[in-house]
Amino acid sequence: MINGTEFCRKRLVHLLDELRIATTFSESIWIFAYTLILVLGVTIGVSVIAWLERKVSAGVQQRIGPEYAGPLGILQSLADGIKLLLKEDIVPAKSNAWLFAAGPAVVVTPVFITYLVIPFGQHIILSDSGIGVFFWIAISSIVPLGLLMAGYGSNNKYSFLGGLRAAAQSISYEIPLAPCVPSISLLSGSLSTVDIVETQSKYGFFGWNLWRQPIGFIAFFISSLAECERLPFDLPEAEEELVAGYQTEYSGIKFGLFYVGSHLNLLVSSPFVAVLYSGGWNSSIPFVENIVQNVSTSSGIYESLDTLRPVVEIATTLSKSYLYLFISILTRWTLPRVRMDQLLDLGWKFLPPIAPGNSLLTASFRILLIS
Repeated sequence: MINGTEFCRKRLVHLLDELRIATTFSESIWIFAYTLILVLGVTIGVSVIAWLERKVSAGVQQRIGPEYAGPLGILQSLADGIKLLLKEDIVPAKSNAWLFAAGPAVVVTPVFITYLVIPFGQHIILSDSGIGVFFWIAISSIVPLGLLMAGYGSNNKYSFLGGLRAAAQSISYEIPLAPCVPSISLLSGSLSTVDIVETQSKYGFFGWNLWRQPIGFIAFFISSLAECERLPFDLPEAEEELVAGYQTEYSGIKFGLFYVGSHLNLLVSSPFVAVLYSGGWNSSIPFVENIVQNVSTSSGIYESLDTLRPVVEIATTLSKSYLYLFISILTRWTLPRVRMDQLLDLGWKFLPPIAPGNSLLTASFRILLIS
């Protein structure tokens, strides 16, 4: 008779072998190091976005913005984070404590996971899966559950209505966001984010999907803004209408996690727009790269330039992402907030016919080219 413990051990070993999970100590250390670098980089990115949003907003309104906490006020975000950590964490008396605590975690965790498929360089990606963009859409669809949990668990009518509105908005704009991806995949012949960038790099600036998919780019950009709850689509947390919406009862670090999730979502959307529509890590002018490569090969400094290539690729990706970040922040102080009925009309009546129609047109042209 087989012992139950031995049987479970054999099944576990077989499962680990099938999933190819690293069992050696060195590989585990490297996985932990990569994860730690990713979390630290994303956390620093959130603080930079918060500082950048305040500085850009101050420039639009002809103000100075943060300037006392560190040079140019760059430590102001750190001071705000420390303040939220030290504030009292209040839990409503008749709330569902488990849902109340799990809501912010469910909002933030999926956004962290989506960084696995963002390529900052040709070989600078944690997981080059074959379904990179659809992985982002699938994981981001978990966020509305966290908003509903936060609103329902607070045992507050304002919070519950705010959670319903936030989930309705998020779901409404995920529907037109998803059909924009097949158009890009048809042009590149792959769902991998690395393959999408390499396909655009063949023709440099003129090979960007921004020029080949202008309608899809507009639909994708608007949908990503609405999913990030950015103005003019910030109805879930419009304080003057909803008493802060689904986060009415939250305080301390739980309250801060919702804003961290919002900034993280924006920090994910911008690199994805850069990767899908702006050529990712590749420079805009291909013949300049050829000239530099020829000169470096003839002068014998090719190896040193090859060492700096990852730094250049990361800088190129981040600079393109910063452009879309700047546009998103500038939109906040340019356009007025829309009404809820206008937001849902845009998400259910206007964008859904446009995004699938664009995909059908792209598929038709691809079939004509193949035939």
